[in-house]
Amino acid sequence: MNTKLSALVRPALIAATLVGTGTALAATTPADREFATTAAKANAAEIAIGRLAATHAQDANVKAFGERMVADHTKAADGLKTAATEDGITLPATPASNPDADRLARLQGAEFDRAFGEQMRGDHDKAVALFRKEAGANGDAQVKAFAAKTLPTLEEHQKMAQSLPGASK
Repeated sequence: MNTKLSALVRPALIAATLVGTGTALAATTPADREFATTAAKANAAEIAIGRLAATHAQDANVKAFGERMVADHTKAADGLKTAATEDGITLPATPASNPDADRLARLQGAEFDRAFGEQMRGDHDKAVALFRKEAGANGDAQVKAFAAKTLPTLEEHQKMAQSLPGASK
């Protein structure tokens, strides 16, 4: 094979091989890394706040919503970890301090229920907007797929949160 043709064919073969094996050719963008880090912190916060509902809530719906937050956000955290690993994104190893959880931990009963409902409504409004943006972005395939897959669950949480005590605007 002549040298010029070889110089053109070799990169094409390497690219085809990488695509065929599922290796990403596109570099992960700073926006993808920022989304993944923000989503990881949000999942950790929702899990921590959800756990508080078991011991601080009075309303059965708040307790049930808290249990759901722990289950769904633990699953989302696992999915994000997989997507981030496949995309070469390093997530925060330990959750940062969470002032919202600290504030809610000082409340009990109906006061907790109202503050929890308000927090969940606001958190899920922000999360839905963040995940919608990432799902529609031209970013990394794994992170984008994770956002698109997780979005319906977050939209369901958003709708559920609107019926919690203290959640009305």
